[in-house]
Parts: sequence; C-alpha cells; structure tokens
Amino acid sequence: MIETFAVVVGIAMVAAGVVMIRHHYWPPAPDAEPREDVAEYISMMVGVLYALVLGLSMVSVWETRSGAVGHVQAEASAAHQIRLLSAGLPVLEGERTREAVDAYVHHVVSAEWPAMAQGQPPGRRGWELLGDLRAAGQVPANATPVQQATLQETLAELSALDDARRGREADVADSLSPVLWFGLVVGGVLTVVFMFMFGVRRSFTHVVMVMGLTALITFTVLLVYELNQTFTGLFAVGSAPFTRYFTGG
Repeated sequence: MIETFAVVVGIAMVAAGVVMIRHHYWPPAPDAEPREDVAEYISMMVGVLYALVLGLSMVSVWETRSGAVGHVQAEASAAHQIRLLSAGLPVLEGERTREAVDAYVHHVVSAEWPAMAQGQPPGRRGWELLGDLRAAGQVPANATPVQQATLQETLAELSALDDARRGREADVADSLSPVLWFGLVVGGVLTVVFMFMFGVRRSFTHVVMVMGLTALITFTVLLVYELNQTFTGLFAVGSAPFTRYFTGG
C-alpha cells in the first residue's frame, strides 16, 4: 500500500514539475484563456474514450476476481461437505475418505497457494490427490441403502469440487488483455498531455489541475493492476475458505 501511494505521489510530482517548466519557458499568451478551439474538443473526446477503456478494464478485472473468489469458496465448501458425508460411509471407506480430503486440502493450502501467488499453475499433484479421494469413497456391493445414498451425494460433491478446481486453475492464467493495457497506458498519457495544450495563466492552478488528474489516473491504473493479480498483491484471493472449514480459523 505504501509503495502504491509513493508511486502515485511521485508521478504527480513529476507532472507538476513539467507544468512548472512549461510555465517558466513557454508561458501562455495573454489571450490564451479562455479559448474554444479544436484542441478542447479533441481533449474532451480523448477523456471520454479513456473513461470507457478504464471502465471496461475495471469491470474485466473485477469480474475475474469475483469469479476466482466463487471458485475457491465452492471448492472449499465441496471438500468440507465430502468430509462430513464420510461419516455416512462404511467405517473403512469413511476413514479413507477423510484422510484423502485432508491430504488434498493440505496440499492446496501449503503447496498450491504459494505457487499461484507467483503466477504458476497448481500442477498435477492436486489432480492425483483428487483421484485418490474419488477412489477412497467407493463402497462395497453389500453397502446399505443409506450408505449408497451417501455415496451418491459424495460423488455429486466431488463433481462440484472438480469443476471449482478447474475454474481456479483457469483463474491463475486469466489476466487483462494486452490491448486494454495499451489503451490504459497510452490513453492516460494522452489525457494528461492534453492538459498542457490550454493556456492556463495561473501556474498554481495549472499545477493543481495536472497533479490531480495525473494522481487519479495513476491510482486507477495501479488499482487495475492490483486487481488483475488474482492470487497475489493487495487484493489477492486467499485460502481462508479452506482454513476456515478445516482448521476453524
């Protein structure tokens, strides 16, 4: 958070310095304000188009993060339900199911989450443990009707866990389009540059205007950047649903 604030303030100060240099070496003409010309119309259009790009980028990264939160919660909930359902299975199968689901959750929290925080995919080990979990709950042919019904519910939760895991893996690789990043950076630069095309006589007023606009654009772009990092950064999706269900934390 401190780094983000420092970057915003630093870029705003650079913009203020550019304004001061501009007023010192190229002061506006006496009749430069007010004026109505093509530059004003173009700057307005640039600002509107940049707002559209900014809004589209924000919605995109926010939806990606929200989807990741949903996948993690669904995966943790399914694993928790499987552990609860294991009590209705035969003793041996129930014990194996609890051990398998605990091993899966431990691997997800201790191994996969640090890897995802570095932008790496979870890997195949989790799928192998999920396969062990699927095999652990198979009940014998002479199981009671209640145990057979419990097995069906367990298989349904396994399917939900499988789908949620696939979604989580896709979330790791999902990121904002490079085209939108290009629009964010270039559009932000153009929006600030157009602020230098108007003849604001008072240098202090011009400095405040440019600093405010630059700081706001920088902050918003950094916010998009942080939200785009689904499993790392200030707004990282954590493993809290797993730890809450399985450790009571």
